Amino acid sequence: MVGPDLRKPSARLLDWRPALPRPAVVAVLIGLLALVLAACAAAGEGGTTGGSGPGLFPVEPATEQGQETFDLYPIVFWIAVGVFVLVEGWLIWIVLRYRRRRGDDVLPAQTHGHNGLEIVWTLIPALIVTGLFVGTVDKLGRIDRLVDQPDVVIDVIGFQWQWQFDYPAEGLSFVGSGRTGPVMALPVNERVRIRLQARDVIHAFYVPQFLYKRDAIPGRVNEFEVVVNEPGTYGGQCAEFCGLAHADMFFTVEAMTRADYDVWVTARQEEANRTPPPAGEGQTIELTAVDALTFEPESLTAQADVPIIFQFQNVDTLQPHDVAIEGVGEGGEAWVGTPFTNPGESNTYTAPALPAGEYEFFCSIHPTTMRGILTVSP
Repeated sequence: MVGPDLRKPSARLLDWRPALPRPAVVAVLIGLLALVLAACAAAGEGGTTGGSGPGLFPVEPATEQGQETFDLYPIVFWIAVGVFVLVEGWLIWIVLRYRRRRGDDVLPAQTHGHNGLEIVWTLIPALIVTGLFVGTVDKLGRIDRLVDQPDVVIDVIGFQWQWQFDYPAEGLSFVGSGRTGPVMALPVNERVRIRLQARDVIHAFYVPQFLYKRDAIPGRVNEFEVVVNEPGTYGGQCAEFCGLAHADMFFTVEAMTRADYDVWVTARQEEANRTPPPAGEGQTIELTAVDALTFEPESLTAQADVPIIFQFQNVDTLQPHDVAIEGVGEGGEAWVGTPFTNPGESNTYTAPALPAGEYEFFCSIHPTTMRGILTVSP
């Protein structure tokens, strides 16, 4: 009979064998090294040159404030790399150097506590964290600094699921439509203050090339300033999940010279002040926007070859709306009633006469969620 194992616990401990044979361990280590080298190569290709490829570094910043973040990032990154290499390298060296070898039958001497090492591994991280804290506070002060007289002020309002850009000094207001969203024009090398707010839920204003994201919170105005360095076009989006059509909340920033910006403002003001043509004769249809999901009614009927006059009422207390019809233009583009109707207001939109058929009408500001059927009969 084989009796129970009565050896001491330390003797049983020495019977442990590694689960992986030595060649497999070497293969794993080589694989990890290859991953680290590949990641570093990707970082050099994408982030530091401002390319769009994957990498460990951010894209080249387009603003002065983004440059502050970009300057701090490599310091944090290389400190993290150094700590990782030191700690993981030390662990691997200890595992390999002090592993159990064939013929070992006693435990090595056990050391408990080492005042010198404990001071070192407490003091060094404390100094690193303190340095990073001081550098971060300094950078945040520069990034969040507001001047007394910014060159341009833009009120940005996020709502489900679109953006509104208001220029109070210029008397302009724009609401995005579809997946493209509105365009924010601003002059380069000038301080632009953005006053950010939300009408319904939390949204986030995010332009990747700005290296900056700020939340839009209902009932609160978040202010920040940017100075764009060079003319260009920069895509932006909502970066805080805000509901059903969150993925469609895009916008575009057009940075231009002061001369081009003045021309853009003048052109937009002329468009806004242009007298709309008088409403002609036609058939009147009443349509109500209830919220970001609902038209009332959702099914409409009209007579063919007669202009359609929409008596449009927006009872939504939060969001602007309008009405549009799919496939009306010669090239299949949609007809869109302009301008948009603010919350709690009414408007009149005159659509062209349509041949008999079935059409989809929708809100161009909420095209994913607000849709209905328009049946045009002979």
